[in-house]
Amino acid sequence: MIVKALRVGLGQLIIFIDFITRPGKQKRPAEAQAQVEQAARSLTLYQFHACPFCVKTRRTLRRLNVPVALRDAKNNEQDRQTLLEQGGRIKVPCLRIEENGETTWMYESKVIIEYLDKRFSAA
Repeated sequence: MIVKALRVGLGQLIIFIDFITRPGKQKRPAEAQAQVEQAARSLTLYQFHACPFCVKTRRTLRRLNVPVALRDAKNNEQDRQTLLEQGGRIKVPCLRIEENGETTWMYESKVIIEYLDKRFSAA
């Protein structure tokens, strides 16, 4: 019980620190931002709200100004089941990428952040 309380407390602390230190959004011309928003429609991030690696990934999405759909794989049973059945395991963060009729499930925050930086930094 103490471990669970500690975990919840640390999760809330992580969320609070994220909130007060949140990075600014990248500024783009309206046309370029529209292209980013169109590309982001093919992306979905499966995550836990207080997971430090998920927070890190969401901060990158905010910094790059990429509006990706978020799925709560902890509290939403349907999202959790989709992650397990289609992604292969319940591990977050996980970025679902739909391109050219194919779906890719990308795990590991470092890999996801590298992908996002490469795809959206120059956009």
